[in-house]
Amino acid sequence: MCGIVGYIGSQNAVPILMEGLFRLEYRGYDSAGIAIISPAETRVFRRVGRVRELEASLPRRLTGKVGIGHTRWATHGPVTQANAHPQVSGDGRISVVHNGIIDNATELREGLQAKGETFGSETDTEVLAHLIARSAAPSLEDAVLDALAQIHGTYAIAIIDQRHPDRIVVARNGSPLIIGVGDREMFIASDLSALVRHTTSVVHLDDGELATVTATGFRTFSREEENTAKTPVSIDLDADDVDLAGHQHFMRKEILEQPASAERMLQGRLDERFGTARLDGLNLSPRDLRSFRRVKILGCGSAYYVGQIGAQLIEELARMPADAEPASEFRYRNPVIEPDTLYVAVSQSGETADTAFAVREVKRKGGQVVGLVNVVGSSIARECDGGIYLHAGPEIAVASTKALTHMAIGFAMLALVLGRVRDLSISDGQRIVAGLKALPGQIEQILADEPQIAEIAADLSAAESLFFIGRVRGFPVAREGAQKFKEVTYRHAEAYQASELKHGPLALIDKDLPTVAIVPDDELTDRNMGAIEQISARNGRVVLIANPGVPDCAADSRITVPKSARELDPILLVIPVQLMAYHAARTLGLDIDKPRNLAKSVTVE
Repeated sequence: MCGIVGYIGSQNAVPILMEGLFRLEYRGYDSAGIAIISPAETRVFRRVGRVRELEASLPRRLTGKVGIGHTRWATHGPVTQANAHPQVSGDGRISVVHNGIIDNATELREGLQAKGETFGSETDTEVLAHLIARSAAPSLEDAVLDALAQIHGTYAIAIIDQRHPDRIVVARNGSPLIIGVGDREMFIASDLSALVRHTTSVVHLDDGELATVTATGFRTFSREEENTAKTPVSIDLDADDVDLAGHQHFMRKEILEQPASAERMLQGRLDERFGTARLDGLNLSPRDLRSFRRVKILGCGSAYYVGQIGAQLIEELARMPADAEPASEFRYRNPVIEPDTLYVAVSQSGETADTAFAVREVKRKGGQVVGLVNVVGSSIARECDGGIYLHAGPEIAVASTKALTHMAIGFAMLALVLGRVRDLSISDGQRIVAGLKALPGQIEQILADEPQIAEIAADLSAAESLFFIGRVRGFPVAREGAQKFKEVTYRHAEAYQASELKHGPLALIDKDLPTVAIVPDDELTDRNMGAIEQISARNGRVVLIANPGVPDCAADSRITVPKSARELDPILLVIPVQLMAYHAARTLGLDIDKPRNLAKSVTVE
């Protein structure tokens, strides 16, 4: 959600911080600010709105070789300049940027006010700045440790101190933080995209870990002051991967990248001879895989919906019980963790807080958990027992498209592996392998119909409310379609099983409420057609997204999707709803890559 950048070295920190903040805009924010240490003072600049407004407010000759910056998404206190980060101590000496939430901030604030401290903001972060400034510890590191000992909650923090201008102290607990290693200069960020132009050598901090960062190096240590001796690792990320490359929006760029990215994901992973997939990263032998009797998938938002696609694939191919559950609810219901259940955590960023907490709950109770994540070295990837990297490449737009498609492909491969160690025949395995190999070309065919999809989307954008319907394989696609439409168009969109229409929702059908029907060519086609006839009989408009073998029925418009292996149909059916949401939002003139109130990586509960 919020974004952190920091720099210490021989260059002017200001342009480096501003570039980093621009690269973090996609995460979602409502205000931005920087703090720069100069010889005489620490100068702090904050603005509500976009990073460009902060940039326009900076003095032309602002310089300094140490600084921190932040993009804030409001939690404690409304969107005001006073509540923007960095937050500073009463004497202006300590500056702090913070992602996360301090749960006991109100109690700590009241205690500090009783001791004479005055506050200039409503944020929980300012409490931390005051605690550090009040510490009698001789070093900045010890003062930070004193403060952290008093707080409860989640945080990624970066602190600078006018008395110690040669260092930045950082700490992490439940929110990502990365140190970038340069040549006699160091960088700090909450996201790799902010570092990519400066270094490919990074250190990922773990929960409970701190670091002192100077121009010549870093030292990592625990809250018990034990050295943790982290070694930098290389990241495979190119600056061009996080640029628009001539496209108007990242969302469209990422939709169009899917044929190439899907082919890259599948490369070397399909075994046509034995009709299976190679997923060595799971760290599970065939005997291990056979020992599981159930699969539980945990994700949030679109990751939860694609988890439902995954559960359907696993039940069909492996013939074992599988279901998906919102990770945000999982640990709060005191779940029963079964030793013969394989838990699968799904997250594009690998930093989704609710999913990370669910992973820890499973592991705490002795369960086996693997991850489907896109970001190598992310928190969830490191905490899981194994997993499948999605290899989708960077995804900048808040609304997930190519990463979601890669998640679905990952589930198809997992279902194939689970099926082949059970009762899935080699011929059926080879059929699924052939279907997977055909996906990139079939996605290309769907994208070629973009002009027609854009025309349909422009018409749908005028509706204040929409239904998305589907059955069995089509229902998770309908849920994802409604999600995408809500995210980027701000129109109300709701998904229903087609079989549930006559049990209530049919009362809302009229000429002003269009329905998008997801209809694969399968054993339920006739029943889906019956639902569409019921909508049409009540003057409801229908957009049909279907395979070639499905009749037009009473649909007002149609998007045809190539036929795959029946189990894989949802992977292709989801592509048109991505384009539909994008073009509807474009018709409405909205900020497609940065929808209001949303963030790319939800790192707080």
